[in-house]
Amino acid sequence: MPAKPHNLRLPEWLLLVYQLPAKPTNIRVRIWRRLLQVGAVGLKNSAYILPNTPQAKEDFEWIKAEIAAAKGQANIFLADHLDAATQAEIAAAFREARQADFSEILREAKSLLGAIERRPSSTPARRKLLRGTRILRDRLNDVLTIDFFLAPGRDQAITLLDKSEILLAQNRTAAKSTARKGEKLMLEKFRSRTWVTRPRPGIDRMSSAWLIRRFIDTQAKFVFAEKPNDQPSAVPFDMFGVQFSHEGNACTFETLLRRFSLEEQALVRIGQIVHNIDLSDNRFDVPEVAAVGRLVEGLRQIYSEDQQLLEHGMEIFEALYRSLTNAPPARQRRRGATSYIGLS
Repeated sequence: MPAKPHNLRLPEWLLLVYQLPAKPTNIRVRIWRRLLQVGAVGLKNSAYILPNTPQAKEDFEWIKAEIAAAKGQANIFLADHLDAATQAEIAAAFREARQADFSEILREAKSLLGAIERRPSSTPARRKLLRGTRILRDRLNDVLTIDFFLAPGRDQAITLLDKSEILLAQNRTAAKSTARKGEKLMLEKFRSRTWVTRPRPGIDRMSSAWLIRRFIDTQAKFVFAEKPNDQPSAVPFDMFGVQFSHEGNACTFETLLRRFSLEEQALVRIGQIVHNIDLSDNRFDVPEVAAVGRLVEGLRQIYSEDQQLLEHGMEIFEALYRSLTNAPPARQRRRGATSYIGLS
């Protein structure tokens, strides 16, 4: 909670007077920043004042200890007999300092609000605005705790940031609703389908097949062909020139995540592993890459039949997913193979 304004009719002030050694030179800047952080204002070069509150006394005591640790000297005094003119001057100094803080926050809040009102469509852009709003809220709360005299700009900053947070929350709700509708349409379109990919599945095809059956089409059947036209009624993936394949610097697994709005952190992590192995570019720092790559290569040596190879490869990614989420699978038997069905 913000500190209550000091009652000027019963003035009680804390005064910190200190001296610092000439070296190291950076200690002066550090102590100065600490004093600004707790809201103190300077009376002279080495004298700072705060309203006499338990929090202010604790803050000054910590700063005094830092000064002593730097081989300096500091004393804290209680000043309770200042004349009215001096009190008014001190109060004005506090208001001026906090007004500068509120003005800066207000400027950044206006910029944030303008960006939020443009309703960015991409998830990264919305996350950036959310992060920026949270950071600015923390800064505002910090300033409110040291706004002892209700400085100008206080109410405007609070109101504008509140408005930004409300609008951002509304945008997030609308975006999630749109994503859910789009995902639902996509899932209905690709329900109980046959999916086709190239023979001898590797890391991207194994992981993509697992993702399809786990989260997209729980009754998916998989067949193999050299070209998509060889299985015209099937949904092709990880084949040249099809809807679900490499896009730019993204592997097929990553394309499926994006197309079906699958944003679970464990899936993103698996996507990074698959990306590094499939594209061999070490783009992501994920320690599981070497082990998963060796497991996939081992399976390719063990199983000569493509369907067996794919089913066992999918089990690797089910195990990996469970290790990342601790989520038990829902299992059903289908045509002699173990099929893993998503729980959501």
